[in-house]
Amino acid sequence: MGELRTILPFFRPYRRGLIIGIVCTALANVLQIAAPYLTKLVIDGLSAADVTAARIAFLGGLIVVAAAVGGVFRYVMRQLMNGISRRVETDLRDAYFRHLLRLDATYYGTIRTGDLMSRATNDTGAVRQAVGPSVMYLVNTAVTFAFALGFMIWISPRLTLLAMLPMLGLPVIVLGFGRVIHERYEEIQEQFSVLSTFVQENFTGVRIVRAYTQEADQARRFDEQNEHYRSQNMGLVRIAGLFHPALGLLSGAAMVVVTWVGGTQVMNGAITLGDFVAFSLYLATMVWPMIALGWVMNGIKRGEASMGRINQVMRAQPLVAAPARPVALENVRGEVAFENVSFAYPGTQRPVLEDVSFVASAGDTVAIVGQTGSGKSTLVALMARLYDPTAGRITVDGVPLTDLDPGDLRRSIGVVPQDPFLFSDTIERNIGLGVEDDARRSELVTRAASVAQLHEQILDFPSQYATLLGERGINLSGGQKQRATLARALARSPAVIVLDDALSAVDTHTEAAILADLRGAVRGTTAFIVSHRVSAVMHADQILVLEHGRIVERGRHAELIAANGTYARLLRRQLLEEGLETAVA
Repeated sequence: MGELRTILPFFRPYRRGLIIGIVCTALANVLQIAAPYLTKLVIDGLSAADVTAARIAFLGGLIVVAAAVGGVFRYVMRQLMNGISRRVETDLRDAYFRHLLRLDATYYGTIRTGDLMSRATNDTGAVRQAVGPSVMYLVNTAVTFAFALGFMIWISPRLTLLAMLPMLGLPVIVLGFGRVIHERYEEIQEQFSVLSTFVQENFTGVRIVRAYTQEADQARRFDEQNEHYRSQNMGLVRIAGLFHPALGLLSGAAMVVVTWVGGTQVMNGAITLGDFVAFSLYLATMVWPMIALGWVMNGIKRGEASMGRINQVMRAQPLVAAPARPVALENVRGEVAFENVSFAYPGTQRPVLEDVSFVASAGDTVAIVGQTGSGKSTLVALMARLYDPTAGRITVDGVPLTDLDPGDLRRSIGVVPQDPFLFSDTIERNIGLGVEDDARRSELVTRAASVAQLHEQILDFPSQYATLLGERGINLSGGQKQRATLARALARSPAVIVLDDALSAVDTHTEAAILADLRGAVRGTTAFIVSHRVSAVMHADQILVLEHGRIVERGRHAELIAANGTYARLLRRQLLEEGLETAVA
């Protein structure tokens, strides 16, 4: 029950309804327990000298009234308890999703997407069952058991003691089966996470699967994973299937004892026939709570296992977090400085950046070039504070990034990633993501799309800016997706804009047009351009050449060409590659 304690704060907004639901549960069961006692009065009254039809009818009416009123309480109980459990499930899923949005890139590099999805769906549903129906039936079981046992003791303490002897095995069965169910259910949820990840990856990469004609192989692998999931569930079903018959065996043994000993007591005159019938009814009433107890323990153990999996995520904390008292970032000029910055990805020892230092003055355009793996993308990721440096510091307008709220910083930086990502939404909402000026949203979106050389193509779509994109923008070409993400960054009018090889999918002519418009649109904005094309970097105010995580050259295009170093060598290689491509074409 330790893990389930963390769900208790989610009940605070609904504690009044929860209390009413528990009270209704208790009252419904009290009225249910009254029926055998009234039946006893009817049976014993039939043999009384002063018995009348009116009296029997009155007692029968009380049984009907008790059943009707108990039914009302039971209806209210179900509405409140199940309704509250649904609200708690919704709140838990909201809290889980909000927490996921707080976690940084480091965490997402350690866990599978399908695993996170299964916790948000299957696991939250299992928690709801544990804190809703299971709690309701637990209260139902406790009240019924207590009142029924009380009446049984009142009728015959000796008979009650004998009837309860077979029940001594109940704790052993409940605890033993509960432990096994908990372990099996955790294994099942882990396998469901694996299955979800497999499906998610295949749907996302369906074009690769088809391009390499791997449909049959992926279907076979899915069948193996699915069969493993089925076999694990069947194992749990077999365990749970033994649980209920074991409880039924105990209750059956108790009923045999009552029939034998209780019948003897009636014949000896120790108890009346009405007492015997009522006692048997109370024992039968206790059979369902005992069976329900198995269902309750099953649900609680599943919920505890699922809550433990959710808590694993909820306890994770971002490595990149806001300071206790962040410095307010206002009127950002855009001066960016790296001071002896080094960085190695968490869990690795090899540094990706070593002793990197430079200053980008406000409004400057800084180009970052280098071979694949030289650390270019890592450098701009640090600038957006997706990670924190392992050594040195980075400042914006003289303020260290670690003194700023990451949200405030990222609102001032527009990042165009190397791998463009678009949501399954309209083009306008994708480009306008993060634009806070609702009144000017359409104007800003259109202007940004024009700078990105995408406006005319959007107008050719049937619904223009209202065109709904498929998953990850699948109905756009690679170049259109890159330009859409560029427009998204421009629409926010950031103080700093970062292009991480963001125009690699467009042709050189379109790239030149975009860069020409970009220079006019971002005048006064500090721009960082990561690219392997000279046409993209030759007009930069400062060019940084990275090699093995270090800055080996810096300067303007003409200066670096004259130096005939790494930059010149990269330029010659690029020109050779372009010449070969032209010759082949």
